Amino acid sequence: MSSVASYESLVHAVSGAVGSMTAMTVFFPLDTARLRLQVDEKRKSKTTPAVLLEIIKEEGLLAPYRGWFPVISSLCCSNFVYFYTFNSLKALWVKGQHSTTGKDLVLGVVAGVVNVLLTTPLWVVNTRLKLQGAKFRNEDIVPTNYRGIIDAFHQIIRDEGVLALWNGTFPSLLLVFNPAIQFMFYEGFKRKLLKKQLQLTSLDAFVIGAIAKAVATTLTYPLQTVQSILRLQLADSTIDLDQIRVSMNARKGVAEIASLTLRHKTTAAAIVCAKNQFGDRQMQGVKEKYCLGQFGRHRLNPENRTLGSLRNVLYLLQQRVRRFGLVGLYKGLEAKLLQTVLTAALMFLVYEKLTAATFTVMGLKRSHKH
Repeated sequence: MSSVASYESLVHAVSGAVGSMTAMTVFFPLDTARLRLQVDEKRKSKTTPAVLLEIIKEEGLLAPYRGWFPVISSLCCSNFVYFYTFNSLKALWVKGQHSTTGKDLVLGVVAGVVNVLLTTPLWVVNTRLKLQGAKFRNEDIVPTNYRGIIDAFHQIIRDEGVLALWNGTFPSLLLVFNPAIQFMFYEGFKRKLLKKQLQLTSLDAFVIGAIAKAVATTLTYPLQTVQSILRLQLADSTIDLDQIRVSMNARKGVAEIASLTLRHKTTAAAIVCAKNQFGDRQMQGVKEKYCLGQFGRHRLNPENRTLGSLRNVLYLLQQRVRRFGLVGLYKGLEAKLLQTVLTAALMFLVYEKLTAATFTVMGLKRSHKH
């Protein structure tokens, strides 16, 4: 157990957190463009520079950095947990021997599962905060109104329940293969280089970090798109239309549905959905349950409303392919690759240099081999 609580594991965790925060801050606008391309389906601009120019023009110069603090906070916690778990388990398992590709993959998956279960609530909140105040082309997207991280947690728990904080957990668990694959390739390349030289150069760390992340991102991108959609999805709300008088005209019906949903603290998206459902006809003998989500274009399969379930993941993937073809599964990949590859490369560079400097200053040697 001393390996789990070792100073070395703490150094790796802090270095990984600092490296990720530094890299994400530098390349944050690219992540903003990627997220818009993933969730705003009616946006005509398809390239990262075009989307960023649109955002700056319509929302202001600082708009690409909207939601920076919650993202950085979540990333710091997430990478601290991941690096600490990965290196602690590696110290326990390897015990001074050389690691292998298979061991790196297993350790990456386990560290990823621990990370997902502990930090998903932070990512749900930061995804919503990041898109708050954004101007969307998709009219079905109803904006949220959170005053900060704490208020977002409070509103989500109050209006949607505690489990809503784990929206998208299932695809996130599938996506543990992303960092696992990334670390597997990174550690593999690193071992090969360290057989020929004493330590990694800055260029070495940057290049192998970029290659490892590019492979991992390309393989898992469709699930990342589903994950973003599920994190934005509000918990299901239902309206029993039998509570509404069937003789009222369409306009009055819309108003009463809106009033009913607001009284019961359901999402304001009910107004949009009600207009779509009843805007052009009389309501005669209507009696049904209507499932509502914040993002109307991404309503979940009504037969299974458990957010993040396998059925919903498959349903969203199917809907994406039906509407946009197979290419739709990779919408925003250019922005994602540009952002994640550069971010990962810079993160590993800072991480390697910071750990090396810390061990040198403290006069310590690494207790396990790569």
